[in-house]
Amino acid sequence: MASIFTQIINGELPSYKIYEDELIIAILALDQVNPGHVIVIPKREVNHWFDVPADAYTRVGLIAQKIAQAQKMVTSCPRVGTIVAGFEVPHYHLHLIPAWSIPDLDFKRAKRLSDDEMKSIQQKIVSALDPLIKG
Repeated sequence: MASIFTQIINGELPSYKIYEDELIIAILALDQVNPGHVIVIPKREVNHWFDVPADAYTRVGLIAQKIAQAQKMVTSCPRVGTIVAGFEVPHYHLHLIPAWSIPDLDFKRAKRLSDDEMKSIQQKIVSALDPLIKG
C-alpha cells in the first residue's frame, strides 16, 4: 500500500501545499509542532533517506532552505529546526519546524489547528516563499 505521502502526492488525500515541482512536494504537517511546521517530501516513495536518488535528495535540501527563510519571515522565529525521524511514515521526509528553543522541537507538543488557521499559515508561507523561489 502507498504511504500517506504518496496518497497526498497522487491527489488521493487533501493537504495544505506549500510547494511542488517535478521531484518534491512540501506541505504543512497535519499535526503542527509549532505553527508553520512544514514537511518536504520527495515524490518518489523511498523509505530510508540514504536510498533517496541524489537529484531528489538535493532538491529537498535546496527547497527546504528557501522554505525555512519564508517560515522565519512569517513566524519571526530565530531558528527553523530540521528533523528526519523516519519512523512514523515509511517515506523519507524532512520536517522544518519554526523554533524559539530546543523544547519547541518536541513532537509531543504537536496539535491540530483549525482549517482556517492552516489556510492562513499556508497562504503566508506561500506568499513569502514565492519571491525566494523566483529569485
